[in-house]
Amino acid sequence: MRHQRTQRMSTPAPSTPSPTSRARVDLPTSGYALVVDGLTKKEFDTRDHALKAARELKGRFPRLQVKVFDAENKQSETIELASV
Repeated sequence: MRHQRTQRMSTPAPSTPSPTSRARVDLPTSGYALVVDGLTKKEFDTRDHALKAARELKGRFPRLQVKVFDAENKQSETIELASV
């Protein structure tokens, strides 16, 4: 007669609370910020410089989520690829 093997279960590691939301992004209080995939990467004094950097980055890496955050108005603008 064959014996059935039982699978041994190791004791589970102590559970740590898993984060339910993304880490908070440190947004500037003045000027403009380049936000890539939810993380602030660089700050700019002018909107034009921020938009130029965002468009260049989106052009090189189209799969990234790129936004320009306006600290004064507390709004962000999503950068999309230009339609051809």
